[in-house]
Amino acid sequence: MEEKKRRRRKKQKRRIWPWIVGPIVLILAVVGVYAAMVYKDFKDTLDTVHEPIEREASDKREKPVSLTDQEPFSVLVLGVDEREGDRGRSDTMIVLTVNPQDKTTKMVSIPRDTYTEIVGRGTKDKLNHAYAFGGIEMAMDSMENLLDIPIDYVVQVNMESFKDIVDAVGGVTVQNNLAFSSGQYTFPEGPVELNGEEALAYVRMRKQDPNGDFGRQDRQKDVIMGVIKKGASANSLLNYQSIFGAVGKNIRTNMTLDEMLGLQDYRGAIGQVDQLYVEKGQGQTINGVWYYMMNDEELNTISSELKQHLEIE
Repeated sequence: MEEKKRRRRKKQKRRIWPWIVGPIVLILAVVGVYAAMVYKDFKDTLDTVHEPIEREASDKREKPVSLTDQEPFSVLVLGVDEREGDRGRSDTMIVLTVNPQDKTTKMVSIPRDTYTEIVGRGTKDKLNHAYAFGGIEMAMDSMENLLDIPIDYVVQVNMESFKDIVDAVGGVTVQNNLAFSSGQYTFPEGPVELNGEEALAYVRMRKQDPNGDFGRQDRQKDVIMGVIKKGASANSLLNYQSIFGAVGKNIRTNMTLDEMLGLQDYRGAIGQVDQLYVEKGQGQTINGVWYYMMNDEELNTISSELKQHLEIE
């Protein structure tokens, strides 16, 4: 009798087992196919955005930075307002240094009208003219000269189409500290949800802001961080094709595929951003043109802090 019961229980287990394993295998198979599709599209997108530059490494480094060894690195983000018939100007210039050991990223927005040497041209002019004169490499060289740090990577963003990226991640939410209107949009104080068109109007306003370019820099940072956070969310992964498509059309970088994949080891640092502020300089008119003159002491302090973060000082 007991033997019959044991055989019956064993037979029931054999019947139940396929119903448990089957769905699990199916789920794993679907996840595997989905992951393969995501990786293929991801690789294709990174191949599209990769735009090599002539120099192998910054002159301020003895050898190229190694993301494999998790070394601190720097990135210049250029928000370019492209215009028909010319290259346009880099109206947004943000430098980030990323240190995986202390898990922090430092960010500084440099005013576009900063009066400085345009490296490779032998003149002084507004910093954002470097991109107009000589493209990405002249912009990198001029920023390196100004901050006295190596610029390892550059990311060029087409600001006019940045709205596509915001829409692709499903919009962003920012904490607005100044009620204002820009074009057809009104932005109240407090948390504000932005779609692509609204985000573009939000980051471009500066005339109504008592902090001028500095207030705009804060808004740019908030929107960029909002995009990064939304882009890394599980919901955005389900919409990866739209995100990859928007990125592929609007972003260019000298990072290789392997380097971009290596950034996954820096996730802890990218999530903690400390902003440095340029705010002690003053305006000056030279030959009828207005320039922003950085305060030397403040510039030296920022430069030193970035060097320490890159572990080169």
